[in-house]
Amino acid sequence: MSNATTPPSPPPPGAKIGTTNALLGPLTGVRVLELGQLIAGPFAAKTLADFGADVIKIEPPGTGDPLRKWRLLREGTSVWWEVQSRNKRSVVADLRQPDGQALVRRLAAEADVLIENFKPGTLEGWGLGWDALHALNPRLIMLRLSGFGQTGPYAHKPGFGILGEAMGGLRYLTGEPGRVPVRTGVSIGDSIAALHGVIGVLLALYHRDARGGLGQMVDVALYESVFNLMESLLPEYDAFGVVRERAGSALPGIAPSNAYRCRPSAGAQDDYVLIGGNGDGIFRRLMHAIGRDDLAHDPELAHNDGRARRAAELDAAIEAWTQQRTVSEVIAALEAADVPVGKIYTAADIATDPQYLARQMVVPSRDREGRPLKVPGIVPKLSATPGALRHPAPRLGEHDAEVRSADGWPARSA
Repeated sequence: MSNATTPPSPPPPGAKIGTTNALLGPLTGVRVLELGQLIAGPFAAKTLADFGADVIKIEPPGTGDPLRKWRLLREGTSVWWEVQSRNKRSVVADLRQPDGQALVRRLAAEADVLIENFKPGTLEGWGLGWDALHALNPRLIMLRLSGFGQTGPYAHKPGFGILGEAMGGLRYLTGEPGRVPVRTGVSIGDSIAALHGVIGVLLALYHRDARGGLGQMVDVALYESVFNLMESLLPEYDAFGVVRERAGSALPGIAPSNAYRCRPSAGAQDDYVLIGGNGDGIFRRLMHAIGRDDLAHDPELAHNDGRARRAAELDAAIEAWTQQRTVSEVIAALEAADVPVGKIYTAADIATDPQYLARQMVVPSRDREGRPLKVPGIVPKLSATPGALRHPAPRLGEHDAEVRSADGWPARSA
């Protein structure tokens, strides 16, 4: 990896994740040029930045990344922006113009990684495609995120996360039987693609730096990233002709595992509890806990295949028990029986949950204007070189001067 800058000395022992005193991240010294907008590309760059990479984000003049105006705004700027662009520097450049293209070439010449999520062919039209940049910097790793990948008959089509989720098989499975397929409440397809992109970048860095290889292109398609998580969807269709269908909150073929209605309690946000009783030993403990020893000792239910055939019967037995108890009472009883159980969390639950707080997954921070804001912590947890929230999300063009005045890749300022 790039060693053009000497890393500063580590902070004193006891530095904590999510603070500016955190240990240097494992990607300290890695230079990342982010050309992407909205979710997939910026999420990948954010993940690398959390672990020490120096990310320069190129934004279009005027409004910058459209994510600055997505969802809920505080004094004109999205609070989502504060999460997606933390630890990055912002430079304004019009990639359609020669001076913007020249800036990208200058930075790409010294970058370790370039991230983009434009429609395939867009960068080539600006003279910034893979062939051109690889010739300029053979060590460059180029992460390209798109709806359908850089090749194939669909490559030219625009593809947002919703299309990747649909084509990847997720949307068809999401929702209640016989009802319209629904989307998850977040842009899960983009984020899944971004994480696959991060994996690809790390593999390419390892190949380059540990194996003496050159840079390479990492081609990530949204639909393929979603499809990669579809478990047995394809082999079940090929082997049995079975098209997996929507099943609501159940997990078809794995039983019992579902959401179960409980007795309403005062102030409750949701009167459902989630129970995963699908392990053989767990199932027996669950049946004992709900007073159904007859089911616990039924030989037909000893293993999952038998339980799957009688899933509706088991769900009815469990819900007959949960409906007589509040969510809290069900959780207490099943935790005592060592059965996986939990409530359905809202944002309010997350913000105050002791497990989230203990693992620093709700991090108090401040934006560039000094306003306090709680943001998600950093995943995964590394024991020796953890990630950190080092710098708040930048103002539009905040780092123009330091980047444009430098002869090469500028040193990171505080």
